[in-house]
Amino acid sequence: MSPLRRPQGFTLVEIAIVLVIIGLLLGGVLKGQELINSAKVKNLGNDFRNVQVMLYGYQEKYRKLPGDDNGAVARWSLAAGHQGNGNGIIAGRWDSENLTSESALLWEHLRRANLTTGSTDFSSLATAALPANAEGGRFGVSGERPIAAMQGGSFYACSDALDGKLTLQLDLALDDGKPDAGSLQGVAQANGTTQADGSHSAATTYEEGMRYTVCMAY
Repeated sequence: MSPLRRPQGFTLVEIAIVLVIIGLLLGGVLKGQELINSAKVKNLGNDFRNVQVMLYGYQEKYRKLPGDDNGAVARWSLAAGHQGNGNGIIAGRWDSENLTSESALLWEHLRRANLTTGSTDFSSLATAALPANAEGGRFGVSGERPIAAMQGGSFYACSDALDGKLTLQLDLALDDGKPDAGSLQGVAQANGTTQADGSHSAATTYEEGMRYTVCMAY
């Protein structure tokens, strides 16, 4: 009759190796998430950088602001109502879904001028495909101030539905990292809805897990 064998356990060395492997896997996951976040911030930042180039490029080409351009109908044989009043202000909220508002027509004019890509069929919201950011939120431009007391130039660009962590990184990349100061400011969303309607003040801090709309003045 053979003697009973004691069950073999893991040695300290084996446990240490397993812990090292787990640590490396976790580190890889966290590093991967950091790279994803960095790519998103870069993408979000490019929205704000590129829109300035597009608007100034349009002004140089046509001596008008896109959306506000009162010569667009004749220039591109557009339907009536697909042009602005030419007063030098991009009217309408930055996130307007009214396709006759200047802030929405801005995208049709920029696309027809080949200054950005996208649909030029503005017969419906579905076909117009108004711009979205890397997080699936809206990106838009207006001459109307989106955040109370925000100082600006002739227009503002806004991007919404951004987590506080991404928003802080974006603000640091483009401005001073403060939601209530500088050319880039942020306002917290409420019940999933943007508060960047001109009547709400900027947030005082960016909090991870909370969603924000950030706007930049030009």
